[in-house]
Amino acid sequence: MAFLPTRDLRSAAAEIEAMGFGTIWIGESLGREAFAAAAIILAATEHATVATGIANIWVRDATAMINGARTLADAWPNRFVLGMGVGHLPMVKARGHDYERPLTAMRAYLDAMEKATYRGPVPDPPPPIVLAALGVKMLQLARERSAGAHTYFVPVEHTKDARAIVGPDRLLAPEQAITFAKTREAARGPGDIYMRNYLALQNYRQNLLRLGWPEDELAPPGSDHAFDTFVAWGDEHEIARKVKRHYEAGADHVAVNVLTATPDRAPTDDLRRLAPLLVT
Repeated sequence: MAFLPTRDLRSAAAEIEAMGFGTIWIGESLGREAFAAAAIILAATEHATVATGIANIWVRDATAMINGARTLADAWPNRFVLGMGVGHLPMVKARGHDYERPLTAMRAYLDAMEKATYRGPVPDPPPPIVLAALGVKMLQLARERSAGAHTYFVPVEHTKDARAIVGPDRLLAPEQAITFAKTREAARGPGDIYMRNYLALQNYRQNLLRLGWPEDELAPPGSDHAFDTFVAWGDEHEIARKVKRHYEAGADHVAVNVLTATPDRAPTDDLRRLAPLLVT
């Protein structure tokens, strides 16, 4: 929904909340600034949680990050989750930053956040923080220094491994792409754009190679096996079954990423079909 005009974003967010979905995740790349986007959605809804997936640490310094989160948590108590991460080399370089030693950078950033001065009203409770994490060391850092981990473009086996690393008392929230299509050929339309984007990024490829995926299956847009792993397609029952595999592997929450051929329109019709099967 990053492509929607603000008036349509407000309307879509309220409609999705009315379906019973408890959390709306928002990303940050070259579109809306994450905290501004979160405020728009929070103001348009009554009780849904808004989570950044993710706010990039290279986009703002540590004080701006935590104080922005505190501001939203004070304005909308218990409704904002700060998901943050290191992003990816091409995006970071495009902003003029050096993408070096991301794990070290995240540790230093968390240290700086803890020391940040804030003279506004202190929210009680403070906003939960989750880290975007793929590799073992970042998952360990998420366990040690945050409320949990948000994983993206991961197979179910990664969710199982991630749960073992973060432990039983940390949030684990993987993303799952979906598209309503009766055949793989039809699903490949919107799905291949997603696959090409993420298989071209080193962090995701390295994570899959680490899990034992062969190189030839990961050449963008990926083999049929890879496609079926990362994009759940079919009718609502088949899609819901595939989403629930992450829960069976240890996820607490799954961020459903709806892929359509019309990214300029909110996927509310698709979400309405899924709501009775996913919302509890």
